[in-house]
Amino acid sequence: MLIAGFPAGAWGTNCYLVAPAAGEECVIIDPGHQAAPGVEEAVRKHRLKPVAVVLTHGHIDHVASVVPVCGAHDVPAWIHPDDRYMMSDPEKGIGRAIGMPLMGELSVGEPADVKELADGAKLGLAGLELTVAHAPGHTRGSVAFGLPEAADIPPVFFSGDLLFAGSVGRTDLPGGDMADLLDSLARVCLPLDDSTVVLSGHGPQTTIGQERATNPYLRQVTADRQGRGAAEAPRRGM
Repeated sequence: MLIAGFPAGAWGTNCYLVAPAAGEECVIIDPGHQAAPGVEEAVRKHRLKPVAVVLTHGHIDHVASVVPVCGAHDVPAWIHPDDRYMMSDPEKGIGRAIGMPLMGELSVGEPADVKELADGAKLGLAGLELTVAHAPGHTRGSVAFGLPEAADIPPVFFSGDLLFAGSVGRTDLPGGDMADLLDSLARVCLPLDDSTVVLSGHGPQTTIGQERATNPYLRQVTADRQGRGAAEAPRRGM
């Protein structure tokens, strides 16, 4: 499997191109601010044919290049319906103070073909099977994408801004909620195997095992869940 990733734009947002191998079809994950040149460079370098853009959420640093990338390759964009409005009205999702300085340089709007993601869906794209997990907290429509273990790599988890190395996504923007974020960590991340590779929206690669041992947020939800389990055990035995 080929996973080509690079940070782009003012926020250093990670964009990923994922394919079964070089020279084949690929999926583009989160082409954000100023990501289009990096996408084209990776497409040329690895001789890839994009077939879809998939988005972990609608914040402008993850979707700012959706229109030019989808237009250049005539492909659809997939996004959760709760975040779809941010593609054409990013200020509502990220706030005027953050969004306004960039509005003049962005081609905001929806691409010609937009498809909506559903929790638990399995997307068969480019010879891959991406599992969709709705994970609200950073935004209402945040999702994560999972890829099963392949011959040459362990399972991969594209977390968006749900889980970073040592941290989680901010919740002070419109649609953010810490209780929802912690619930998503418990529901979506805790069941994953320790070997699962985490490729997040910002920062370096990590694994679920590393985060389970060191990430204060994941440790908190682990302890909370274990505490609830211990408290509920006597009632289940009655």
